[in-house]
Amino acid sequence: MSEQKADADYEWLEEVDGVEALEWVEAISAGTLAEFEASPRFAEYQDAALEILEADDRIAFGVIRGDRVYNFWQDAEHVRGLWRRVDRAGYEADDADGGPDWEILIDLDVLAEIDGANHVWKGAAVSPDYTRAMVMLSDGGKDAVTVREFDLVACGFVAGGFELPEAKTFVAYVDNDTLLVGTDFGDDSLTESGYPAIIRRWRRGEALDDAETVHEIDRSWMLVSPSVQHRAERTYVSVVSLPDFFTNEIHLVDDGTLTAVDLPADAQFQGFFDGQALAILRTDWRDQTQGSLIALDLGTDAVSRLYEPDDRSSVAGAATTLDAVVYAVIEDVIGGLYVARPGSGGGTWSSEEVPIDGLGTVSLMSASDDNTECFVSYNDYLTPPSLMSVDVGEASGDLEPRALRSQPSRFDSSGLVAEQRFATSADGTRVPYFVVGDPETPGPSRTLLYGYGGFEIPLTPGYSAVTGRLWLEQGHTFVVANIRGGGEYGPSWHQAALKANRHKAFEDFEAVAAALVATGLTDRDHLAISGGSNGGLLVGSVFTRNPDLCAGVICSVPLLDMLRYHLLPAGASWVGEYGDPTDAEMAAYLASYSPFHNVKPDVDYPTVFFVTSTRDDRVHPGHARKMVARMIDQGHDVYYYENTEGGHSAGANLKQQARLSALQYVYLDTVLAP
Repeated sequence: MSEQKADADYEWLEEVDGVEALEWVEAISAGTLAEFEASPRFAEYQDAALEILEADDRIAFGVIRGDRVYNFWQDAEHVRGLWRRVDRAGYEADDADGGPDWEILIDLDVLAEIDGANHVWKGAAVSPDYTRAMVMLSDGGKDAVTVREFDLVACGFVAGGFELPEAKTFVAYVDNDTLLVGTDFGDDSLTESGYPAIIRRWRRGEALDDAETVHEIDRSWMLVSPSVQHRAERTYVSVVSLPDFFTNEIHLVDDGTLTAVDLPADAQFQGFFDGQALAILRTDWRDQTQGSLIALDLGTDAVSRLYEPDDRSSVAGAATTLDAVVYAVIEDVIGGLYVARPGSGGGTWSSEEVPIDGLGTVSLMSASDDNTECFVSYNDYLTPPSLMSVDVGEASGDLEPRALRSQPSRFDSSGLVAEQRFATSADGTRVPYFVVGDPETPGPSRTLLYGYGGFEIPLTPGYSAVTGRLWLEQGHTFVVANIRGGGEYGPSWHQAALKANRHKAFEDFEAVAAALVATGLTDRDHLAISGGSNGGLLVGSVFTRNPDLCAGVICSVPLLDMLRYHLLPAGASWVGEYGDPTDAEMAAYLASYSPFHNVKPDVDYPTVFFVTSTRDDRVHPGHARKMVARMIDQGHDVYYYENTEGGHSAGANLKQQARLSALQYVYLDTVLAP
């Protein structure tokens, strides 16, 4: 039996760019790459994935800004990508006529060569008249960004314009010459989570150090960020302060005066509309039930309700247009979209469903406060994405979506079925899951079970062309578990697996796996489990709790050391989800399932494939590094791949994503029974 090293013996691997740590990373990753890339199927998988990811006939989903549509695009020729735009009419140009005639604003490949930098696109904040933009670029995919001002009229960076060095920065235009900024202002300006603790009003021509402080929070809080919403009735300038991941305070900013918006701290703020603050309630409040979408009148403090869910539904989010509120609803994990308008007397809302057929996911892709049109997408496990336009203006009187374009099928789905089933967890809870595959294929089938179960994030049906081509087309089965901790059934579904109830998510996932085996669909030797980030914690905990559950585990960008997660950026921000390791009682509970602390030398585990990124500044790569090192020291076989860039997605561009997909499917071929 191998000797168990102390936890502290592995902390040197937390030095992200430490010479010794990177030498270890290179050596361990090289062994995995040598084996997997030697597989006769690696090149086949990688080429197929890259063909899908770089296809020219993908839908270019756009963001409505004024009379133009903006899009970020990557393909074979533009590896880092293009930021581009087209006028509204041009965006709807038929593909037969050559499609939209895009105007290129920034070519990141050219810019990276000029700057000698590893630029990754992270978005842009645009001025109210759409003439300026604060462009955010990341080094290798990190959450931290550099920010530079771009002239949307002259199509070039503004000489002497607003500019900010690398940090986890939040920025919004108040007007063309004024920003609200949260960034690293120097000593004691960040929270313990590494996010901004101070918001300043920065005027053009002013030194950043001279900008006035608008708001400041306690350093133990998670973050504070600016929010500016330009609407016809007024411009709402506000700061949003988060004590933790699931609570917030909203303050309106008016001539330097801050006025609190009287919403409950745990409400999910959704923006402003017609003198009202919109929110989704996480708990009952003022005769409104948990999970409801409500509006708080800023003048009278009166509360009205747009939507009240039942125990099988939830509100997934809301957005505002010129004269309506559009919100997404999930019912038994199936999506729908509604449009709500306030009554003429106030206090009463009327809602109408947008008629979209299908048992999949309806996504609001873009809406604008100065427009009545919004872009909507539909897809499910076997139906490729389609893009539609919906005019939600009161004068239109017709919510029938207008089809703009559809993405072609990327894999042969004939004979495949997507079926929703339910498993029974250890405490009797009914847990939904989706099975995608050919029901005529005799079991046991090679089956990949995916889960997440955290942060109130729902896993709704979605078309994955790479999974379809590299897995489903091979006759295998894909399963998604909608376990507690997610947002499939609203706040209560999430809260059921919070903190000291985290094991409920693990039990739900194990119940789905058991149901797959009990029905004869698969067995232990043909089953693999997969998850990333919080899902990496899920599968890491499950395989250490239940080593005989499956033959394969893909554990991506994971949390694994639950006693030190709060010390590794940006771990302190997740105390609201997992609990505080500095509390003795909570530390004992965290230690009971922390994968790093529960892997043992005398247990036969599946050969796990760990994936992370050196440039992930959200979930620290030290989690995966330390787990792998401990398992190797204990004598376990493991596979490990650390991409030197890519951030939390572990892939900075389409080629890296294709390579990672190929590695994962070769791994499944390696560890699962034929």
